[in-house]
Amino acid sequence: MHTIEKKSNKKAWAGAIPSLRDATRSLLPRRGTVSFANAKPATEFPPTQLPILSGKIPDGLRGTLYRNGPARLERGGIRMGHWFDGDGAILAVNFNDAVATGVYRYVQTSGYQEEAAAGKLLYGNYGMTAPGPIWNQWQKPIKNAANTSVLALPDKLLALWEGGKPHALDLQTLETSGEDDLGGLTKGLNYSAHYKRDKQTGEIFNFGISPGLNATLNIYKSDSTGRIIQQAAYQLDGIPLVHDFILAGQYIVFFLPPVRVNVLPLLIGINNYSDSLEWQPRLGTQILVIDRETLSVVSRGETEPWFQWHFGNGYVDASGSVIVDIARYEDFQTNQYLKEVATGETHTPAKSTLGRVHLHPQTGKVTSIQQLLNRYCEFPNVPQQNVGQPSRYTYMSTFRSGTDISQEVVNAIARFDNKTETLTEADLGENRYPSEPIHAQDTQNPEQAWILTVVYDANSHTSEVWIFDSDRLDAEPVCKLGLPSVIPHSFHGTWNPA
Repeated sequence: MHTIEKKSNKKAWAGAIPSLRDATRSLLPRRGTVSFANAKPATEFPPTQLPILSGKIPDGLRGTLYRNGPARLERGGIRMGHWFDGDGAILAVNFNDAVATGVYRYVQTSGYQEEAAAGKLLYGNYGMTAPGPIWNQWQKPIKNAANTSVLALPDKLLALWEGGKPHALDLQTLETSGEDDLGGLTKGLNYSAHYKRDKQTGEIFNFGISPGLNATLNIYKSDSTGRIIQQAAYQLDGIPLVHDFILAGQYIVFFLPPVRVNVLPLLIGINNYSDSLEWQPRLGTQILVIDRETLSVVSRGETEPWFQWHFGNGYVDASGSVIVDIARYEDFQTNQYLKEVATGETHTPAKSTLGRVHLHPQTGKVTSIQQLLNRYCEFPNVPQQNVGQPSRYTYMSTFRSGTDISQEVVNAIARFDNKTETLTEADLGENRYPSEPIHAQDTQNPEQAWILTVVYDANSHTSEVWIFDSDRLDAEPVCKLGLPSVIPHSFHGTWNPA
């Protein structure tokens, strides 16, 4: 790899910023136009040493940050129908010996390769039907976009998307080797984007939904290599939208929101999946509690209606209650907002707040629901070692104070202290958009941790990696790294320690 001496590299990069800013100033969107980072398909780059723009890479930050998200929302001059439809691309940033190396590559799914060869869109997806004659709706109904999350295993990286199998990639080069059935995903079984990994046992839990007039919930337990070692299947009421679940001590818990697929328009090809989803609050939120050892049902319950994409964490408290932290919406307007993100202009307000549910696991009865924070909350997460266990801190994406949430994508990150019930925010400044905050434990000091986020700066149309001290989120980043090309707004990532 060609290496440039650090000082001159930093100077060259910094010198390029003003000219880039001048060249793109007239193209930059007005405030409220959310997706300039998504306006054009992302540009891949090979393994590249990243320039340090400010600060210093912490000595104890050793490992790799991986992020996944929709990087191409257009082909052949046609825009895709929903943010969820974009082709997935993976960013890997490896920290080794005070040097950071980045690589960015599209996941080479078969659908991506077919469309690239044809120079046009061929498939339907979450928010679009297949282009062309009506019979395309049945011949090419859906493409595995591999665009939602990543799972780092000892010998491979999985690009996850909940409507199909994961794709396996090389941990260093991000070269795609193809779909992976993990030794158990047979007969069309799907594997969700939101696994839960128990750092104490190494076990990995996940699920997938098999469609039907009444969908089937498939639950998987894997060993630390990702190989599926146990499965169970349960029939659900209709076809609900299930995106995430909770690991809480000895339990796995599903909250099934009152969103159901209207099957007929979907089957005959006149509606896409997203537009076939209906908010039916009369159904309430259904609860399914599973024993993590046997994967058998412990209880079923029902509570008031809400919608969630993501949970922060779950655990069992001293009284035996299951505690669940959740990014909770009052309705399903969030789906319309996310559809608008793909168009570049949003106008639908969809606020989620950080809430906490207390659940009796043996009966499935909710004993209380409280709002922890009356601020927008998305992508809540906890340090990896605390998944399924009590965690003092919850990290999240949010909005800067005063932001019209119907007009923007998330533009701040924060840490909620569950002990003191206080929020510490990182305000990145105007027209800067951070990804979901990822917690990275220091390899040298167990009391030290770092928060990593990929920032799109609309002021200069550039992307950077920002590193914060986890205890000083409201201070300046300890380090900023430049990236060779713009990284479109992404969904989920993970930290893989060295």
